[in-house]
Amino acid sequence: MTTPKRKSRILGEMHQTATGLHGAGLISKRRMGEFDALCRLDVHEMAPKKIKSLREDSHLSQAVFAAVLNTSLSTVQKWEAGDKRPSGPSLKLLNLIERKGLEAVL
Repeated sequence: MTTPKRKSRILGEMHQTATGLHGAGLISKRRMGEFDALCRLDVHEMAPKKIKSLREDSHLSQAVFAAVLNTSLSTVQKWEAGDKRPSGPSLKLLNLIERKGLEAVL
């Protein structure tokens, strides 16, 4: 099952502003390139089974996984049960762990 990518309205507005500042010569080509790279990070929603799989593949308990993600044990439990969905920084960290492994966030 493919999960949809999240589109951030705020990120879109920030990119539009940065593009305007670049056009006015206030942001260098290098900085604009760095900003573009950040905007292209693929962040997609994760199914409860995928979150559990990421945790188990890392050989972590729910409590330790929660600490790594700077969230609570009950939040991780709710994600894995499907009662709640990760968002914001937590979702980005989960996507990073999926792409690069747990070592990328430690």
